[in-house]
Amino acid sequence: MLDKMKRLFAQVDMTEGKPWEKIVVFTIPMLIGNIAQQLYNTVDSIVVGKYVGDNALAAVGSANPMLNLLLVLFVGISMGVGIMVSQYFGSRDRENLSLTIGSSIMLTAISTVLLMIFGSMAIRPVLHLLNTPDSIMDWCTSYLFILLMGIVGPAYYNILCGILRGLGDSLSALIYLLVATVLNIVLDVWFVAGFHMGVNGVALATVIAQLISAVLCFLKLCRMTDLFDMKMCYLKPHKENIMMVLRLGLPSGVTQAIFSLAMVVVQSLTNSFGEMVIAANVIIMRVDGFAMMPNFSFGTAMTTYSGQNVGAGKLDRVKMGAKQGTLIAVGTSAVITGIILLFGRYLMAIFTSTEELVILSANMMGILAVGYIAMAVTQSLSGVMRGAGDTVTPMWISMVTTVIIRVPLAYGIAFLTRTPELPHGRYECIFISLLCSWVLGAVITAFCYRLGGWKKKAIK
Repeated sequence: MLDKMKRLFAQVDMTEGKPWEKIVVFTIPMLIGNIAQQLYNTVDSIVVGKYVGDNALAAVGSANPMLNLLLVLFVGISMGVGIMVSQYFGSRDRENLSLTIGSSIMLTAISTVLLMIFGSMAIRPVLHLLNTPDSIMDWCTSYLFILLMGIVGPAYYNILCGILRGLGDSLSALIYLLVATVLNIVLDVWFVAGFHMGVNGVALATVIAQLISAVLCFLKLCRMTDLFDMKMCYLKPHKENIMMVLRLGLPSGVTQAIFSLAMVVVQSLTNSFGEMVIAANVIIMRVDGFAMMPNFSFGTAMTTYSGQNVGAGKLDRVKMGAKQGTLIAVGTSAVITGIILLFGRYLMAIFTSTEELVILSANMMGILAVGYIAMAVTQSLSGVMRGAGDTVTPMWISMVTTVIIRVPLAYGIAFLTRTPELPHGRYECIFISLLCSWVLGAVITAFCYRLGGWKKKAIK
């Protein structure tokens, strides 16, 4: 039994063995870790909703789309680094692997300082632009300011986790994140219920916990010198490696930026429906975060799988793994969809005791449920394309489904359903538009994967 557990959580070389087995073994620790990471925001919402009130819950939710938009740079760097690391690991290129890791660490340091300076200046103007209600404006501002001042934690955690996963190590990130999650929960309750710090306490707890997880990831990398070199000469910025990271990562960053920007724009529409709908949206997005975790986990696993096998020159193995991994992801999402449809109301009641809010949230969650199956296809096949070096195609797909489909559809439905009783239209428009974009995204992604342009994008 002990040997089986060691194999389950060992560093994974995905260029050998049964594709589905390697993908599942790699995904399990990462899925647990992603669920733990989602607990950061979820525990924040539960603690704030229970101890402070529904308006505070709405404030945390209104702030998150803007925070996600500010974090897209690190999402891009993480994706670019992960692709390069997986391909260099697959081809056993120690020199370029060392240069890539060192350059990414320095690039993150520079980016963090810039974001702290300019991001903090933009907080209140952007919140005003989004029609954030005055009743939650100050809470949103202070919450975002604290998170931005502590941005070094989540920034480095994302980058270093991308490196570890590219090397086939999904266990270390899991262990460190579990430690940080437990700490975050304890600090949340301590700061909010004990010291009555409100949303500021939630933000401070998150910053401290994520900083610790980043430090633990860095210490782990320093012990992996059998795979690469962590010397000062590699920690200096190297133009070629940084440019490659940006070339591969920026499309993924732009993809996340587009999604986050759409969330910000739709948040403005959501805000027009009042605090109750804002709070319901927060609850739905928290449950959505857990429901989407398997899809994100399989997508990341497929990126590493594809990258390692492309680096090793095994394209036939990539296609075999893409089929098997996608089928497993779809099956997993189908189970999650069933759970949401059966137990949605009980899930919503975790966040609030307000019956009207529970019913509202459960009804809206029912609209989204089937869309998670479609997202399983999108995330898995996009992961294959990204791992092969094609990060542009998923970017364009995201632009089409978000900019051309989701945002216009949300505002269009809202406009067409306006009545004297509902001057802003029906709030269901927010979730109907999201479901449509997910389904069409899956169809377009499957078509682009079948075209096979991704096969020509490997790092030279």
